[in-house]
Amino acid sequence: MPITDRQITLRFLAAPTDVATLGGGVRGGRILEWVDKAAYACAAAWSGGYSVTAYVGNISFGRDISSGDIVEVTATLVHTGRSSMHIECTVGSADPREGTFRAASSCLLVFVAVDDDGRPAPVRQWQPVLGADVAKSREAQERAERRRRIEAAMELADYRASSAALDVGTRFLAAPTDINWGGKAHGGRVMSWIDDAAYLCGVRWCSGEVATAYMGGVRFYRPIHIGQVVEVSARLIHTGRQTMHVAVHVRAHWPREGSETSRLAAHSLTVLAALDGAGDATSVRPWRPQLPGDVALDLHARELIAIRGRREPASQHRMVEI
Repeated sequence: MPITDRQITLRFLAAPTDVATLGGGVRGGRILEWVDKAAYACAAAWSGGYSVTAYVGNISFGRDISSGDIVEVTATLVHTGRSSMHIECTVGSADPREGTFRAASSCLLVFVAVDDDGRPAPVRQWQPVLGADVAKSREAQERAERRRRIEAAMELADYRASSAALDVGTRFLAAPTDINWGGKAHGGRVMSWIDDAAYLCGVRWCSGEVATAYMGGVRFYRPIHIGQVVEVSARLIHTGRQTMHVAVHVRAHWPREGSETSRLAAHSLTVLAALDGAGDATSVRPWRPQLPGDVALDLHARELIAIRGRREPASQHRMVEI
């Protein structure tokens, strides 16, 4: 019998290889990979075919997950469009000796069902009946409107002007281990690359440890193929009292064609919290833009803050001023 349930839960142990290189808890990028896999399984089960990650928004990170913890990732279909599936994902973890799960992260993902030619394909519709399900579906629709506002704001942002902002990047070949079941780099791996580049930018700016507090506006434009050169650029565009807002763009091109043919594959805004030696949020050196392009992007970051709300959770359930 085919799987038709609209909710799927993955459960496994966090491994030592999931933990950040510098110690501490599991990095946000690895959590994003787990979330994408669970959401894909849910979308594939509901649509009965292949689906692609189209958008990921409002990814908040709470308490740290440690190596050896039991991790539970639950993906639940909460709303459907003609070809889209809105899937809510929650991540919890527990010490296996205790078995008490506590929330670690949550987000909403939008997957689109595609046919054999890669075109959007219709999906069966979810008709909520219970009050809680109706509320979740309504919330997903409301968040869709907020997502459109964020997308519009991000598309208007201009990164071509001269800049004095910190801008770091990574470059590598997409490997066979990065592919999904459709033969392309899966969304979770792309988000992991985004998190890595944002982390690099954050630690360079504050000269200390940072933690991903929030990731939003993750938009996927085109697939990345195995063997392509992937270029991930992370640019500081705004600082809060304890946070750094980093815009990340992912581009890809074939090695034989050269970097001038690189095309945008994904982009995102990541908010990182500066941490002190005890792992608590601490103040960060302010970025004061002077050039017109930097000033415009600083205002762009402030606009996104206003759209999504003023405060976001950082690691260990501490609130940070953004």
